[in-house]
Amino acid sequence: MIIDSHCHLTYEPMSKSLTETINRANKDGVKYMLTISTEDKSFDKIIKIISEHKSVYGTYGIHPHEAKFHQNIKISHIIKKIDLNKKIIGIGETGLDFYYNHSEKNDQISCFEEHIYAAQKKNLPLIVHTRSAEKETFEILQKHVKKKDFKILIHCFTGTREFAFKLIDLGAYISASGVVTFKNSHDLANTFKDLPNNKILVETDAPYLAPVPLRGKPNEPSYIIHTVKFLSELKKLSFDEFSNITSNNFFNLFGKLN
Repeated sequence: MIIDSHCHLTYEPMSKSLTETINRANKDGVKYMLTISTEDKSFDKIIKIISEHKSVYGTYGIHPHEAKFHQNIKISHIIKKIDLNKKIIGIGETGLDFYYNHSEKNDQISCFEEHIYAAQKKNLPLIVHTRSAEKETFEILQKHVKKKDFKILIHCFTGTREFAFKLIDLGAYISASGVVTFKNSHDLANTFKDLPNNKILVETDAPYLAPVPLRGKPNEPSYIIHTVKFLSELKKLSFDEFSNITSNNFFNLFGKLN
């Protein structure tokens, strides 16, 4: 069993052939998919997808790129959205992206912290996007964990080895995307090789970041098998062993799914 812990089924081209996309994933052993929220205005699409497709669950959150459009978002609004459907099982994606800086840093930080408050209140995993912001991301997470512990998942991890192990020490889980299969990702692959198996999840981030040998194509959940294959070989485990480990890690973080 494989679980795609992070995909965007509301995005094209998947949204145009959603049932076929989900069926292909199920056929290839992807039992569950978590479709991720990035903005408030499209959340109704996520509710519709998870209501119509048994194998798909969802989250609510505001991507750091979108923080400038959600400057007044508060914990109360986030919780209200989460409570709309029992299949909303996570908060995010949220976090900091200082690479593109599509939103002002202060807006990103404020938005990020409101999501943290919601994660603490609801005891749901916080799905974190971080790019060119390792120091700031860690300091914010560490500050709030010290006040009240909460569940953390770093999605599509591409950071430094030092950052990864600091996050592990903080109790976070770390998710591998297709980036780990890229030829220029030797350092990242070595980091995942040494990370504890019980802290690793897998994802596609579809429609982005298709793994080798499909790099450059629009990604979709069925392609996750290539990332699982790469990591299982890296870890010297069978495909089934590694996929079961990452699925159990997902359940430990998000809870059992119906």
